[in-house]
Amino acid sequence: MAVQVKLDRSGRRGKEVTMITNIQHNPQVIEELESKLKQHCGAGGTSYAKTIEIQGNQVEKIKKFLKKEGFDVK
Repeated sequence: MAVQVKLDRSGRRGKEVTMITNIQHNPQVIEELESKLKQHCGAGGTSYAKTIEIQGNQVEKIKKFLKKEGFDVK
């Protein structure tokens, strides 16, 4: 199953957040991936359930990073 990367603004007073959804791993792997993505992008973020949010418009950076890590990106 492919991981989705998209830009979201809804409910954030116009601020942009890049969302990575549909991650099929256990919570420890998701937290580790979140940490790597925040360092790679130089931005803050959070994770919950099977979703990671990174602050700002980081879509292209994250897609390249995830493909390099072996994820199937949609």
